[in-house]
Amino acid sequence: MRFIAIIIFTLCLSPFAQGQNLQAVQIYTDNQLLELIKENKHLSQVVIDECQLVQDIEARAVKAKRPAYQFLWGDMLAYGVCVKKDIPLGLHYMQLAAAQGLSEAIEQIGRYYHQGKFFQVDIKKAIKYLKLAASIGNLKAQIRLATIYNQGLGSPLDFPQLYAQLHSAVTADKKQHREISRLLKQLANKMPERVVENAKQGIY
Repeated sequence: MRFIAIIIFTLCLSPFAQGQNLQAVQIYTDNQLLELIKENKHLSQVVIDECQLVQDIEARAVKAKRPAYQFLWGDMLAYGVCVKKDIPLGLHYMQLAAAQGLSEAIEQIGRYYHQGKFFQVDIKKAIKYLKLAASIGNLKAQIRLATIYNQGLGSPLDFPQLYAQLHSAVTADKKQHREISRLLKQLANKMPERVVENAKQGIY
Protein backbone atom coordinates (compact mmCIF):
# COMPACT_ATOMS: atom_id res chain seq x y z
CA MET A 1 0.00 0.00 0.00
CA ARG A 2 2.91 2.35 0.72
CA PHE A 3 4.27 1.86 -2.79
CA ILE A 4 0.83 2.50 -4.28
CA ALA A 5 0.47 5.64 -2.20
CA ILE A 6 3.79 6.98 -3.48
CA ILE A 7 2.69 6.39 -7.07
CA ILE A 8 -0.67 8.03 -6.39
CA PHE A 9 0.98 11.05 -4.80
CA THR A 10 3.30 11.46 -7.77
CA LEU A 11 0.46 11.14 -10.25
CA CYS A 12 -1.77 13.60 -8.47
CA LEU A 13 0.88 16.30 -8.50
CA SER A 14 1.89 15.87 -12.11
CA PRO A 15 -0.93 17.91 -13.76
CA PHE A 16 0.07 20.97 -11.74
CA ALA A 17 3.75 20.50 -12.43
CA GLN A 18 3.03 20.29 -16.15
CA GLY A 19 0.63 23.24 -16.13
CA GLN A 20 -2.23 21.29 -17.71
CA ASN A 21 -5.69 22.79 -17.94
CA LEU A 22 -8.07 21.04 -15.56
CA GLN A 23 -11.80 20.58 -16.01
CA ALA A 24 -14.01 21.28 -13.01
CA VAL A 25 -14.94 18.16 -11.01
CA GLN A 26 -18.14 17.82 -9.03
CA ILE A 27 -17.84 16.85 -5.37
CA TYR A 28 -19.07 13.34 -4.56
CA THR A 29 -22.38 12.72 -2.87
CA ASP A 30 -22.22 10.77 0.36
CA ASN A 31 -23.65 7.70 -1.39
CA GLN A 32 -21.11 7.93 -4.22
CA LEU A 33 -18.26 8.22 -1.75
CA LEU A 34 -19.52 5.30 0.33
CA GLU A 35 -19.60 3.12 -2.78
CA LEU A 36 -16.04 4.16 -3.63
CA ILE A 37 -14.92 3.34 -0.09
CA LYS A 38 -16.61 -0.07 -0.16
CA GLU A 39 -14.79 -0.86 -3.41
CA ASN A 40 -11.53 0.63 -2.07
CA LYS A 41 -11.45 3.10 -4.94
CA HIS A 42 -11.76 6.33 -2.94
CA LEU A 43 -8.08 7.30 -3.07
CA SER A 44 -7.66 6.43 -6.72
CA GLN A 45 -10.76 8.51 -7.55
CA VAL A 46 -9.21 11.55 -5.87
CA VAL A 47 -6.18 11.04 -8.12
CA ILE A 48 -8.31 10.52 -11.23
CA ASP A 49 -9.96 13.85 -10.41
CA GLU A 50 -6.47 15.39 -10.40
CA CYS A 51 -6.56 16.47 -6.75
CA GLN A 52 -9.05 19.25 -7.48
CA LEU A 53 -11.37 18.39 -4.58
CA VAL A 54 -8.89 18.52 -1.72
CA GLN A 55 -10.32 21.67 -0.14
CA ASP A 56 -13.91 20.45 -0.53
CA ILE A 57 -13.00 17.09 1.00
CA GLU A 58 -11.21 18.74 3.92
CA ALA A 59 -14.16 21.07 4.57
CA ARG A 60 -16.65 18.21 4.64
CA ALA A 61 -14.40 16.22 6.97
CA VAL A 62 -13.28 18.99 9.33
CA LYS A 63 -16.19 21.44 9.36
CA ALA A 64 -19.22 19.36 8.36
CA LYS A 65 -17.89 16.25 10.17
CA ARG A 66 -19.40 13.86 7.65
CA PRO A 67 -18.10 10.36 8.42
CA ALA A 68 -17.45 9.22 4.85
CA TYR A 69 -15.41 12.37 4.26
CA GLN A 70 -13.60 12.00 7.59
CA PHE A 71 -12.58 8.54 6.45
CA LEU A 72 -11.46 9.76 3.03
CA TRP A 73 -9.56 12.71 4.51
CA GLY A 74 -7.93 10.41 7.06
CA ASP A 75 -6.77 8.02 4.35
CA MET A 76 -5.45 10.88 2.22
CA LEU A 77 -3.42 12.17 5.15
CA ALA A 78 -2.18 8.75 6.24
CA TYR A 79 -0.93 7.85 2.75
CA GLY A 80 0.02 11.30 1.51
CA VAL A 81 -2.46 11.37 -1.36
CA CYS A 82 -2.72 14.91 -2.77
CA VAL A 83 -1.68 16.31 0.62
CA LYS A 84 1.38 16.21 2.85
CA LYS A 85 1.51 12.91 4.71
CA ASP A 86 0.48 13.15 8.36
CA ILE A 87 -0.17 9.68 9.76
CA PRO A 88 -1.26 10.67 13.31
CA LEU A 89 -3.75 13.21 11.96
CA GLY A 90 -4.96 10.72 9.36
CA LEU A 91 -5.61 8.10 12.04
CA HIS A 92 -7.42 10.73 14.08
CA TYR A 93 -9.91 11.33 11.28
CA MET A 94 -10.34 7.60 10.69
CA GLN A 95 -11.20 7.24 14.37
CA LEU A 96 -13.68 10.12 14.15
CA ALA A 97 -15.41 8.33 11.28
CA ALA A 98 -15.40 5.09 13.29
CA ALA A 99 -16.91 6.90 16.28
CA GLN A 100 -19.81 7.93 14.02
CA GLY A 101 -20.42 4.28 13.13
CA LEU A 102 -18.89 4.06 9.65
CA SER A 103 -18.25 0.32 9.41
CA GLU A 104 -15.45 0.68 6.86
CA ALA A 105 -13.54 2.94 9.25
CA ILE A 106 -14.13 0.60 12.19
CA GLU A 107 -12.95 -2.39 10.13
CA GLN A 108 -9.88 -0.57 8.90
CA ILE A 109 -8.76 0.40 12.39
CA GLY A 110 -9.29 -3.17 13.57
CA ARG A 111 -7.31 -4.44 10.59
CA TYR A 112 -4.46 -2.04 11.33
CA TYR A 113 -4.28 -3.23 14.94
CA HIS A 114 -4.25 -6.82 13.68
CA GLN A 115 -1.57 -6.19 11.06
CA GLY A 116 0.52 -3.78 13.11
CA LYS A 117 0.11 -1.09 10.45
CA PHE A 118 0.67 2.40 11.86
CA PHE A 119 -0.30 1.01 15.31
CA GLN A 120 1.58 -1.65 17.23
CA VAL A 121 -0.02 -5.10 16.99
CA ASP A 122 -2.80 -5.33 19.57
CA ILE A 123 -5.05 -8.36 19.15
CA LYS A 124 -7.46 -7.31 21.90
CA LYS A 125 -8.07 -3.94 20.26
CA ALA A 126 -8.24 -5.58 16.83
CA ILE A 127 -10.95 -7.95 18.03
CA LYS A 128 -12.84 -5.10 19.71
CA TYR A 129 -13.02 -3.06 16.50
CA LEU A 130 -13.61 -6.03 14.22
CA LYS A 131 -16.43 -7.36 16.42
CA LEU A 132 -18.16 -4.00 16.21
CA ALA A 133 -17.75 -3.75 12.43
CA ALA A 134 -18.88 -7.38 12.04
CA SER A 135 -21.98 -6.73 14.12
CA ILE A 136 -23.12 -4.02 11.69
CA GLY A 137 -22.62 -6.24 8.66
CA ASN A 138 -19.09 -5.53 7.48
CA LEU A 139 -18.12 -8.73 5.67
CA LYS A 140 -14.39 -7.96 5.61
CA ALA A 141 -14.46 -7.63 9.39
CA GLN A 142 -16.39 -10.89 9.75
CA ILE A 143 -13.87 -12.76 7.61
CA ARG A 144 -10.84 -11.34 9.41
CA LEU A 145 -12.41 -12.01 12.80
CA ALA A 146 -13.11 -15.62 11.83
CA THR A 147 -9.48 -16.00 10.79
CA ILE A 148 -8.38 -14.67 14.19
CA TYR A 149 -10.76 -16.99 16.07
CA ASN A 150 -9.62 -19.97 14.03
CA GLN A 151 -6.05 -19.22 15.09
CA GLY A 152 -7.07 -19.90 18.68
CA LEU A 153 -7.49 -16.26 19.70
CA GLY A 154 -10.52 -14.52 21.13
CA SER A 155 -13.27 -15.86 23.37
CA PRO A 156 -15.15 -19.07 22.41
CA LEU A 157 -18.27 -17.37 23.76
CA ASP A 158 -18.15 -15.06 20.72
CA PHE A 159 -17.86 -17.85 18.14
CA PRO A 160 -21.61 -18.56 17.73
CA GLN A 161 -22.45 -14.92 16.96
CA LEU A 162 -19.78 -14.69 14.29
CA TYR A 163 -20.81 -18.06 12.86
CA ALA A 164 -24.37 -16.77 12.53
CA GLN A 165 -23.16 -13.61 10.81
CA LEU A 166 -21.00 -15.46 8.31
CA HIS A 167 -23.62 -18.15 7.71
CA SER A 168 -26.08 -15.48 6.58
CA ALA A 169 -23.51 -13.44 4.62
CA VAL A 170 -24.17 -12.84 0.93
CA THR A 171 -21.45 -12.39 -1.67
CA ALA A 172 -21.22 -12.72 -5.45
CA ASP A 173 -17.46 -13.24 -5.27
CA LYS A 174 -16.81 -16.97 -5.76
CA LYS A 175 -13.38 -16.84 -4.14
CA GLN A 176 -14.79 -15.03 -1.13
CA HIS A 177 -17.66 -17.51 -0.97
CA ARG A 178 -15.21 -20.41 -0.79
CA GLU A 179 -13.21 -18.63 1.90
CA ILE A 180 -16.33 -18.13 4.00
CA SER A 181 -17.23 -21.81 3.64
CA ARG A 182 -13.76 -22.81 4.80
CA LEU A 183 -13.86 -20.45 7.78
CA LEU A 184 -17.31 -21.69 8.78
CA LYS A 185 -16.13 -25.30 8.79
CA GLN A 186 -13.18 -24.38 10.98
CA LEU A 187 -15.39 -22.45 13.38
CA ALA A 188 -17.90 -25.30 13.52
CA ASN A 189 -15.13 -27.64 14.66
CA LYS A 190 -14.62 -25.40 17.70
CA MET A 191 -18.25 -25.59 18.89
CA PRO A 192 -20.71 -28.29 19.94
CA GLU A 193 -23.01 -29.41 17.12
CA ARG A 194 -26.08 -28.07 18.97
CA VAL A 195 -24.50 -24.61 19.19
CA VAL A 196 -23.67 -24.67 15.48
CA GLU A 197 -27.22 -25.61 14.53
CA ASN A 198 -28.62 -22.84 16.71
CA ALA A 199 -26.20 -20.33 15.16
CA LYS A 200 -27.42 -21.32 11.70
CA GLN A 201 -30.89 -20.29 12.86
CA GLY A 202 -29.58 -17.02 14.23
CA ILE A 203 -29.78 -18.23 17.84
CA TYR A 204 -26.68 -17.64 19.92
